[in-house]
Amino acid sequence: MSDRARPAVQICPPLPSLPQTRRDLLRIGIGAALALPLMRAPRVSAQPIRYFQIGTGTTGGTYFLIGGILANAISSPPGALPCDRGGSCGVPGLIGVAQSTPGAVENIRLMRAGRLESSLVQADTAYAAFRGEAPFDKDGAFADLRAIANLYTETIHLVVLGDSGIARVRDLKGKRVALGEQGSGTLVTARALLAAYGLSEKTVKPAYLSPGAAGDRLVAGDIDAFFIVGGYPLPAVADLARRLPIRLLGFADDEADRLRKRLPLFSRSLIEADTYTGVAAVQSLGIGAQWMVRASIPADLVRGITRTLWHPTSQLLLQQGHPRGTSIRIGNALQGLAVPLHPGAEAYYREAGLLTGRDGEASAQTARTVQP
Repeated sequence: MSDRARPAVQICPPLPSLPQTRRDLLRIGIGAALALPLMRAPRVSAQPIRYFQIGTGTTGGTYFLIGGILANAISSPPGALPCDRGGSCGVPGLIGVAQSTPGAVENIRLMRAGRLESSLVQADTAYAAFRGEAPFDKDGAFADLRAIANLYTETIHLVVLGDSGIARVRDLKGKRVALGEQGSGTLVTARALLAAYGLSEKTVKPAYLSPGAAGDRLVAGDIDAFFIVGGYPLPAVADLARRLPIRLLGFADDEADRLRKRLPLFSRSLIEADTYTGVAAVQSLGIGAQWMVRASIPADLVRGITRTLWHPTSQLLLQQGHPRGTSIRIGNALQGLAVPLHPGAEAYYREAGLLTGRDGEASAQTARTVQP
């Protein structure tokens, strides 16, 4: 893609520091980022600019990388060449902003507060938020949470050192275990997994760390294991495997089967041998990574974003940008959705022939392989 055709996209610092006005966004550098492509593009009549934020996760996880690709794909700033001339195939006048955050739980809370238009969220976390279950029980049900698409399967990683005596999940009892950052979807999933094996935060010595920090602490001998959930290969785990021998613990036992029956949003997920340097294949559990949006976002905008997501140009960006990108296919878009579709997304899927029922929410339910 040429410089003239490349859409502008920003990957921003953690959201607590995010400016509150569009003018502030321009002041900190988006205006500068847009300057080059706009100077090279032909002059056009004034077109309103819309910003669309995508909450992602920490820089050591897959959400951060996938979110940046999605933000790039949906962007088509004023003055950009049109799609049929080799330019942007995004939504006209839209600038996607991929926002780093602690993870899925914080993404939900920021969306609820109106500080994010959309975010990437694990299906189990979205399901809990929609129903007002822990860790959202004090907030109440987030009834305005809607889905754009199911993207790909995230896989649970339970990482220990290669020479560790920890051989199975139950061996974590009394050990120092990093469960994920506060506000992350990993923490939600780690708690569910511990409970499935008769453990809890009280029976381990918990730490609440980002993936990168957890890896460093494991190397230093300060913790014995850490959880991370994401689409493999995960940068934080790949970096650790290059530094020293590690192992991944599996979830292929009766406890895991009972968890899948109780929470059918979970599925079996194989991490193949040498996905990480020197690490053997392991049978783990997976959970859908889903693109969520607030119900209040206009239907025409969400329809345009959904159309762009499944455009061949966007698919190529995803396939070339990350190994999980090849798993993001329209055939999986409605599988295992944790919440109802946004009306704009529903309209696109109807046009594409994926939905046929008269009642939008009911037809979305029918398209699910898992009905929470």
